[in-house]
Amino acid sequence: MLRQTLLAGAIAGLTLTAPLAAQRASSSSFGITPYAGYMKFGNLVAGPLGTHLANAGSVVYGAEASLGLTRGLALVGNVAYSQPGLEVSAPLIGGVSVGQSSVLLYDAALRLRMPLAGALPISPFVQAGAGAIRQSFGIGPVGTHATNVAYNVGAGADVAIGPRLGLQLMAKDYIGKFDAREATAINVDTRTTHNWALSAGLRLGF
Repeated sequence: MLRQTLLAGAIAGLTLTAPLAAQRASSSSFGITPYAGYMKFGNLVAGPLGTHLANAGSVVYGAEASLGLTRGLALVGNVAYSQPGLEVSAPLIGGVSVGQSSVLLYDAALRLRMPLAGALPISPFVQAGAGAIRQSFGIGPVGTHATNVAYNVGAGADVAIGPRLGLQLMAKDYIGKFDAREATAINVDTRTTHNWALSAGLRLGF
């Protein structure tokens, strides 16, 4: 009776742990994730009476590469690009387009993954890092650009689809201060702003 009980327990244990073992075995130490999403930009310059200059919300495209360092910890490099319009906004009027702009974001971060207990193929993660935002502006025939340091924090989840394939969902905040002096040669005091990106991508493991 005891022998049969132990055998049944061993079989049950193997049945429950097999999906987890397969998931660990299939998880790759290197991955590439092309993604797309939507980005809401913070103010570039704040003016009087509630007016401000900012990039309009826009589609963002990007790709990231991740390299596993230890179990649950990875180094992530990211490049993203967006072409929002440049807007001046005021209370009761809303945003008025005044030009074109393009935004290039590049950064690196450490990502901490927290696999859920059980056989669920979902791994939530958090990350933090630093990089830069390069912004180019065109107002009529006049063009200029500026680059500023940007820190980033993010959170999301990886959903396993296959042995080397997964869906990545993420919310990310780029925190930086627009360098108005570089763009205009005028020493304008700007504030630290938050630039939010929501994205979904397909992770390819190698």
